[in-house]
Amino acid sequence: MTRDERWLLEEKYGGRETAGFGKDRRRLERGEPLAYVIGWQPFLGLNIRLDSKPLIPRGETEWWVGEMLAEIKEGMLAKTASDFHFLDLCAGSGAIGCAALARLPDIHVSFGEKELRHEATIRENVRQNGLDAARAHIRTGDLFAPFGGIRFDAIAANPPYIPESRGLARSVAAWEPAEALRAGSDGLDLIRRIASGLPSYLAPRGIAWIECDSAHAEDARNLFIANGLHAEIHVDQYGAKRVIAASRASSN
Repeated sequence: MTRDERWLLEEKYGGRETAGFGKDRRRLERGEPLAYVIGWQPFLGLNIRLDSKPLIPRGETEWWVGEMLAEIKEGMLAKTASDFHFLDLCAGSGAIGCAALARLPDIHVSFGEKELRHEATIRENVRQNGLDAARAHIRTGDLFAPFGGIRFDAIAANPPYIPESRGLARSVAAWEPAEALRAGSDGLDLIRRIASGLPSYLAPRGIAWIECDSAHAEDARNLFIANGLHAEIHVDQYGAKRVIAASRASSN
């Protein structure tokens, strides 16, 4: 029995080799990712459901989100939590926003997601993790479009950023949604649009952390700078350039 099969058996079937386990074992043999077969993925102490087959949250994303939330918590003394507005953009499963709800009590968290099918998954992740649904606001639409003139104190996004020409492992290419992975010839199509829209949706002292492709991190950073923002690159736990941290330049 493989490691994934053992994990599946324990996590989903409590160690009992039922007929259902046999069917799920065959799903693994066909290459379906373990997280989809089990139905959820751990993320910062939460169990994130994947019923609508959103992008599976990665460990690198989990790492920088934890760093971002710790930074926000440390700097929130100057603002009442109930007046703090956080946006999980390109939300998918809602893992990032759910982590914000869990770790930052009393703040308001908005989830922005283009694909309507993920809305129920986000709601279920809020509910099953025992989070405060009254502080969760889910809107579907293209990037910032559903949010009118709202300005957010913190914006986090894991947008599509893989170049069209780059090869992917079969377990990713055959099973995970292409619209959550690919973003044009250089992988920057969505990040260009986020960078141009960010000044209109970021509060004066707000911060935004945007995951990017390590090979194009410098180009991504320059897009935010070109839109009048201060931007720096953060590396992940493996030392790879992973996320752009953007804020308003001091003159703005």
